Amino acid sequence: MNQTLVQFFKRYDFSFLGSMTAIFLVGVLNLYSATHSQTHEGLNLLWKSQIIWFFISITVAVCISFLNPKTFERFSYVAYILTLFLIFLVLLMGKVGMGAQRWLVIGPFRMQPSEFMKMGLVLAMARYFTKVNPERQLGFKELILPGIITLVPTIMVIVQPDLGTGMLLLFIFCMMIFYKRLRWKTIATLGVIGIFSGVLMYNFGLKEYQRKRIHTFIDPYEDAKGSGYNAIQSEIAIGSGRLFGKGFKNSSQASLNYLPENHTDFVFAIFNEEHGFFGSVFLIIIYIVFFMRLIWLASSVQRFYDSVLVIGVMSIFFWHTFINMAMVSGLLPIVGIPLPLMSYGGSSMLTFGVGVGIATSISNSRNFFN
Repeated sequence: MNQTLVQFFKRYDFSFLGSMTAIFLVGVLNLYSATHSQTHEGLNLLWKSQIIWFFISITVAVCISFLNPKTFERFSYVAYILTLFLIFLVLLMGKVGMGAQRWLVIGPFRMQPSEFMKMGLVLAMARYFTKVNPERQLGFKELILPGIITLVPTIMVIVQPDLGTGMLLLFIFCMMIFYKRLRWKTIATLGVIGIFSGVLMYNFGLKEYQRKRIHTFIDPYEDAKGSGYNAIQSEIAIGSGRLFGKGFKNSSQASLNYLPENHTDFVFAIFNEEHGFFGSVFLIIIYIVFFMRLIWLASSVQRFYDSVLVIGVMSIFFWHTFINMAMVSGLLPIVGIPLPLMSYGGSSMLTFGVGVGIATSISNSRNFFN
């Protein structure tokens, strides 16, 4: 019995669960530091709620890790349709908060279905591309159906309005189709469509406050006390951290509440202020190791579905990380994208937990499943 248990632990891949736990531990300490001095609406207790969500999420991840990856393929479209239905319910009966209708409230539970849609989209895309000859480069006609599968939830999410998550769904789609391989003519066609759509979106699709975010990105000091305030305060937090930071629980931007949403969108700015350049480099290295591990897994599995699915999971984590860090650093316009396992949020934590569970399952399949 003991020998069997030893063999199990040798064959089980703990790397993804370990990376998830490592980033979470850094994140929950940062969350505690950012909110411990706050008394408004119980913000100083958010770190406790985050711990509960982490244990729920890692439990889900462990349970999923024991499933055969063929199960994901079998229920890919079901997961997509279910998450799409939840987004439809948000538009019908979702709770409005901070000017947006993004949440479903069921009794004491509150969830954001657009977070789950990212994983639903990845599962559907992986299933679709598995049916297309893996060795053949995709033409434009072959992208019409997956494009529709992507655009339907994207438009529904943007209408909420949640432009950040909507754009992120498109980025996930783009990374997956590039991994599948495109013809050069298809890439050129998509580029032209992207530029044309961007111009139309800016002129007719964006709300005034969303256009202001783009103007703020170009020159935040044009409206320093209004739309540019968050960007400026974030840059102050990052700059004041210098090389080694101010130390744990010593963020003036958090304790004096100069930087709003420091427990969600701007957790990386607070982390920079307290731990400086070297602390931020350490955190980025943890993320990079996690990404590289996923890329390695995608290249080492035998089933094409598993490979595409891992790239989809990696794209969710990568785009969240890249966009969040870039926006708080002033390299991209500010949008509501959480930093994986660092930002407060139960729905996003659960989504990342599902992704880690899927990656672990696929990795374990090399040793446990035929």
